[in-house]
Amino acid sequence: MADRTSSAITIDAGKSEVMAVIADLEAYPEWASGIREITVRERAEDGRAARAALTFDGGPFSDTVGLAYTWEDDDRVTWELVEAGSVVTGLHGSYGLDERDGTTEVTYELAVDVRVPLIGMVKRKAEKRIIDSALKGLKRRVES
Repeated sequence: MADRTSSAITIDAGKSEVMAVIADLEAYPEWASGIREITVRERAEDGRAARAALTFDGGPFSDTVGLAYTWEDDDRVTWELVEAGSVVTGLHGSYGLDERDGTTEVTYELAVDVRVPLIGMVKRKAEKRIIDSALKGLKRRVES
């Protein structure tokens, strides 16, 4: 899973405010299109999710996967697939936050592998669509 797709957006808020929205996994269905449900299964000592089950509806594919999260204060969160679904066989993602003058640049990286063979270009286009939608939803949520 060496190839990743990434994109960034600037949000008019500090990084602690942005990370608070990112860390509230159960609220994702309210602002992240395609995510139907997230259930936190285990929390770290700081109260943030350590493991969660994610159910998504991504157009032709719907699936439920298990993810493990690693939090680096309010600077970065990464997630890795720990329980494959019926479609998704690999997944690595991250949000990186960089605060500048009261705004925060959020960079989202994503790499997904699925059971169905896809041409690299088609896979990257799907990842880009997921990323752009998530970043726009995050911006709307934080700035509202």
